[in-house]
Amino acid sequence: MKGSPFSHALTLLIFIQFATYMNTYCSAARPVQSETNTQFIKTSCRVTTYPDLCITTLSGYATKIQASPKLLASTALSVALKTALATSTTMTKLSKSQGLNPREAAALYDCVDQLRDAVDELQNSISEMGRNERSNFALQMNNVQTWVSAALTNEDTCMDGFSRKSMNGNVKATVRSQISNVAHLTSNGLALVNSYASITSPK
Repeated sequence: MKGSPFSHALTLLIFIQFATYMNTYCSAARPVQSETNTQFIKTSCRVTTYPDLCITTLSGYATKIQASPKLLASTALSVALKTALATSTTMTKLSKSQGLNPREAAALYDCVDQLRDAVDELQNSISEMGRNERSNFALQMNNVQTWVSAALTNEDTCMDGFSRKSMNGNVKATVRSQISNVAHLTSNGLALVNSYASITSPK
């Protein structure tokens, strides 16, 4: 039996109302979900030494991170790596500047090497984080922590090279500001890795 025009119209109306409801519901749910994800980041960043920087740099990735401690730690490391790469480029250009005194030139040369090592170590830590090693989770996290700690040491060593008073004020200020930012991001990444390892480690 064929349905009447009225029944077809009623069915269409119900469908439209349902589609409208679902669209409204989903639109309303997205901000709530996004807000929840952002709150997760804010809460998680409390374990870091630089929580404000942590929140600022990671909130833009809330949709990607959702409420995953692993994705939060991995994203923090990726942000540190991206910044380290950009800073490495800046330091390389600065090392080729005219007018550097011998101590500045030597310190910059060493800093470029140390940043290159830090970049490699952060890349290794991110690769290690991406592996699914449930049977060797403790070893995997130990590897990640070792790589990130080594990167942080290299960044700190670079800054130490510009602690002398004989360094040019502008060069010294530029280097220490840039490297300090990378070191703070790396420190935050390590704290979030440690947090993820502690809550996920098999009991």
